[in-house]
Amino acid sequence: MNQHQDGPDHDHRRPEGVSDTTVEALGSLSKALETTERARGHLYAFHQLTGSADLELDRAVRLLREGGHDAWADRVQQEILGRNVIPGHWTFQIVEAYNRTYYEPFKDLERLALADLVDGRDHLYEAEMKEARRTVGHPDHSARPDGNGSRQR
Repeated sequence: MNQHQDGPDHDHRRPEGVSDTTVEALGSLSKALETTERARGHLYAFHQLTGSADLELDRAVRLLREGGHDAWADRVQQEILGRNVIPGHWTFQIVEAYNRTYYEPFKDLERLALADLVDGRDHLYEAEMKEARRTVGHPDHSARPDGNGSRQR
């Protein structure tokens, strides 16, 4: 079986004339964006955890009042409940600013670079790494998810 029957699909083969350096550069650009995706996930976790903590303060204030500690309940309510996490910002505003200022422009730039340099084909670096590392003909090393050479389970 030749590589085009058993190798990567069309969208994961490098276009004619694209250099190794270009494929590696785009792989690096994509890896950086993937790292940014992870950072963004942590930012959403920060947003949700901080929001959950703020909501739990309602319970703390109620219990402090029930326990006869009105001064402490007032202090928690006035000083911490609903407080900005950085000047002028709740966490949702940080998430929005990050998305608008950094994440979306980065994602758009990566998409434009792929479109301009490799006809929009994504993950070429990884596809070529997979092709170099797989054992052709082995049922668990198929090139594509379309069942070509894959074991039916």
